[in-house]
Amino acid sequence: MTYAQAPKQSKRTTFSWALWDWAEQPYPTLMQTFIFPVYLTGTVAAGIKNADQMLGWATAIAGILLALIAPVLGRRSDQNGRRKFWLLVNTAILIVVTASAFFVEPKPEYFLFGLVLYGIGSVIQESAFINYYAMLKGVTTESNIGRISGYAWGLGYIGGIILLLISLVGFVLPDNPLFGIGKENAIHIRTIFLFASAWILVFTIPLLLWVPEIEKKANARKESILASYKGVFQQLKTLRKQAPETFKFLISSAVYRDGLSGVFTFGAVLGTLAFGFDTTSIIFYGIGANIIAAIGAAIGGRLDDIYGSRAVILGSLIGLIAGAIALFLLRDLGQITYWIFGLLLTLFVGPAQASSRTFVSRFTPNGREGEVFGLYQTTGRAISFLSGTMWATSIAVASMFLGEGNNTIYGIWGIVIILIVGAFLLSRVHPNPKVLDAAE
Repeated sequence: MTYAQAPKQSKRTTFSWALWDWAEQPYPTLMQTFIFPVYLTGTVAAGIKNADQMLGWATAIAGILLALIAPVLGRRSDQNGRRKFWLLVNTAILIVVTASAFFVEPKPEYFLFGLVLYGIGSVIQESAFINYYAMLKGVTTESNIGRISGYAWGLGYIGGIILLLISLVGFVLPDNPLFGIGKENAIHIRTIFLFASAWILVFTIPLLLWVPEIEKKANARKESILASYKGVFQQLKTLRKQAPETFKFLISSAVYRDGLSGVFTFGAVLGTLAFGFDTTSIIFYGIGANIIAAIGAAIGGRLDDIYGSRAVILGSLIGLIAGAIALFLLRDLGQITYWIFGLLLTLFVGPAQASSRTFVSRFTPNGREGEVFGLYQTTGRAISFLSGTMWATSIAVASMFLGEGNNTIYGIWGIVIILIVGAFLLSRVHPNPKVLDAAE
């Protein structure tokens, strides 16, 4: 079934799908970047050595776990007509994980519990993306897919701005935080996580009500988990021969998307530990970052429909590499360096992420979106230990040669190397690969 044959969806359906980017935003914004990891590696881990490296290793382990489960998720939802169902299940788990962060008290003995929650949340969020991305082609047309994808990503960033403002004005800055909760035992920071979980719940409701489930395939057979793995590995085995450009893109995107994840995963930690930002400053930075990222995603979405997905991704990766190197070289200028070049990085992250899922959607046949996005997530997660490993290793190597001290800034070189390799591999991918019908 082609785009022309696909049923046209209402604007309400399209918007309800896009709103999930807004709904799940508390996890990447508060839990993965600007609040929870800063609270975890700073306040909770006070006195714990190498907390920044431990966060990197937790990220790496989460990536390995996801690589083990992702292969079957999209494939099984395609066959059984349960994309929406599994997206909602993953969202429910994400709500529970986010709320559970409230119980991470500001004491070193809670650091491991916090790392476990951080890792589980990362796995669940990435699992949810498999089915969410698979829905994109069903709520767009061939002419507006790039724009809708970019706008949805931008909508998520706008949600992040509002979340950070509420966190700052309602909980961090006031002497008397909202609800009269006080500040003892970091209760004002921990309550943000409860607020975040409620946000996810409320704004997922439109998708629940107005985005339709896909139909179960007529020839669908009940498949064991082992058979699902065998089917995916067989597809990977033949993919290079039957659809070489698709195979090449999956490999290249696996590399550079892990670099993109690293930019956000370790961004706030870098600002805090390397440039001395306090909690208030990092939240202000996060607000600015989300504003610029939203603008970048919206512009990138328009450019995607005009120039193509690969061109937008490559341009974004080059911008990220240049900005990251400048951030390192000018680090001695102090916090102004991070304000300028750290924010510049966020301008390019959104377009690269949004155009990546658009690129996949463009060459995926109807009915196999979950399967292909499962491969997309699988190949990405199969090496998702890279950003955490390269971050931690870069800091460790710097410490080896420079001695003990604040060497967090050197972690950025691990991310730069990943982005350079990913950009090189992407440059060798055809900008308009053939649709995967030959691989069916």
